Amino acid sequence: MNHRLAGAALLFIVSLTSACNHWVPRFGTGGRYEEGRDQFLRGRAGDLDTAIVAFEAVVSVDPTYKNSLTYLGRAYYGKGRFQDAYAILQRALAINQDDEIAWIALGLTQMRLGQLEKGVETLKGGITLASRVMVKGYMNYIYWDTRGLIRASIRRSAFLLAKGTEERDNIVRNTDQLLALVDDEDNFQRNTHIQNTRPLYGGS
Repeated sequence: MNHRLAGAALLFIVSLTSACNHWVPRFGTGGRYEEGRDQFLRGRAGDLDTAIVAFEAVVSVDPTYKNSLTYLGRAYYGKGRFQDAYAILQRALAINQDDEIAWIALGLTQMRLGQLEKGVETLKGGITLASRVMVKGYMNYIYWDTRGLIRASIRRSAFLLAKGTEERDNIVRNTDQLLALVDDEDNFQRNTHIQNTRPLYGGS
């Protein structure tokens, strides 16, 4: 009988642990930030409404917390709320002018709003900045974009942007895909815990 009870208790714990792997309630600014970020890292399976609620809670307390404004702007963009995205991404860049993702997202938003010339110029700046920083060590990961997919997408976006507004649809499509690739790579790196905190096998 005791063995049966122990087995049932173990089964319950395993089931509970499995359930928690899918969703864990988080509290505080840091917790809400991670809750929102998780939705981006899930790709198409992510819930942007959940992300918006989480990031709105974060920025209402501390708009300078990490890149919460950039994520919020991107969530608005993903939901088609382009005016909201435009306003939030401008706030993000007022805080950090070196945020390449915010520049790219703002440029895409401008394109969606019909501000084609401005959008192209904004994207050119964002893509140029991304090409400089999205290298080994980006986001504190030891390895970044080892398959070269992000680098290829950056080159493709730069090529299309050089052609100007006539390539509007292709520019938007490719650059949307670029941001999705960045999210996918971030998720992969986070899950495998390959971070550039220090060399894996010693050394300086």
